Amino acid sequence: MSETFDLVVIGAGPGGHAAAEHAARGGVRVAIIEKNLWGGTCTHRGCIPTKALLACSRQYADLKRGKRMGINVGKTSFDFPAIKRHQQQAANISALGVQRSLKDAGVELKCGEGRIISPHEVQWISAEGKTNRLKAENIIIAWGSEPLLLPGVEPSERILTSDGLLALGKLPETVIIVGGSAIGLEFATFLAELDVRVSVIELMDQLLPSEDLEVASFLKQNLTGLGINIHTGAKVERFHELPDGILVTATHQSRTLELTAEYTLVCTGRKPSLATDELDQLGIQYDHRGISVDECQMTNVKGIYAIGDVTGGIMLAHRAIQQGKAVASHLYGDRQVTYKQDAVPFVVYTHPNVARCGLTEKQSKADGIETEVRITQYGANIVARLELRGNGFVKALFHKDVLVGVTIVGEGACELIAPMSLAVANGMGKKELKKWTIPHPTLSEVLNLL
Repeated sequence: MSETFDLVVIGAGPGGHAAAEHAARGGVRVAIIEKNLWGGTCTHRGCIPTKALLACSRQYADLKRGKRMGINVGKTSFDFPAIKRHQQQAANISALGVQRSLKDAGVELKCGEGRIISPHEVQWISAEGKTNRLKAENIIIAWGSEPLLLPGVEPSERILTSDGLLALGKLPETVIIVGGSAIGLEFATFLAELDVRVSVIELMDQLLPSEDLEVASFLKQNLTGLGINIHTGAKVERFHELPDGILVTATHQSRTLELTAEYTLVCTGRKPSLATDELDQLGIQYDHRGISVDECQMTNVKGIYAIGDVTGGIMLAHRAIQQGKAVASHLYGDRQVTYKQDAVPFVVYTHPNVARCGLTEKQSKADGIETEVRITQYGANIVARLELRGNGFVKALFHKDVLVGVTIVGEGACELIAPMSLAVANGMGKKELKKWTIPHPTLSEVLNLL
């Protein structure tokens, strides 16, 4: 038995969801296949659960800081099982929302596994084990990604990936986090705000190695203020599991570090989930970094596209979403929706946040691009001071009077980066920004760069 569609999407994470929904709204027949996690890693093991946890820890931390504003709520405490319920409810609501929006758009939802057997055919194996053949003019691969572990390291009772930590039902007292990039630092923030003793080990000489040094230094100072012990320039040598915990041995220059905790959380990145047997059979080009695609997200096999984490690069949900929308627009729309790598914002949801779009000063110097740097400080902003938002700064880079990069470090940076990413994506410069009237008093006045 077979069915015919205009488009079949394999994977219902953010990218697959966006591609299927927007294509269906364009009036074509679309099917999407998902094994079991509607919404993908973002909904169940990434963006949504981690941000739910950070929302809880932030509320708790803010209560403890209330005395500075004359607010005394007595002794503060938290209920970890209730926090876990909030985490799960957030994921459940998000997953249901994905299914509802796809159904509303007219997409046919198919639970199970999808295997590409030819450039225009997908074998669908339903959750009940039945098989069916789906024929399609176009196919989109949205397989997502999985945790990348250190060589020779496997998850265990004491060695956790982000998936394992999110599954814990009891809050640990001590955790060692290996990896000082976004995922590791977000978990470090959550745990430390709930009074867990946290240590972070980062191989490079600074946290967030891709960002400018002053960004990393500012964040390190703030995270240290939460009680987090940070070891940069340290290489993990081995893990030794103990009866009730784990010993992590690392080297820093000629010095040996030995740290013990209940668990170690390995946050050394993610890698594309590649069904190499299917790719090899179809002759689709790929390597360990992901599937190769052109500017329209098409692989070297006509009619087969790939979006999101499976294509490598910076693995972000909103990147996958934009790629999905762009493919749908290219195939079935007016081709006005496009994907521009340089305009993808990057956010670290620590407290305070780090957010960036476009070039860093470090990148511009490495590429030989002359830039003018403008910096504004949170300390000069009245709302930041009234609401005790703490310190922070906005760093903007102009090349020939055109805005080419913005980095924001401070509370609310995850929201403030949105208008800046719009400006970078549209190549706006000083001439356009001078026409921008920002309401007063607001935190967004820190974006007044001219």
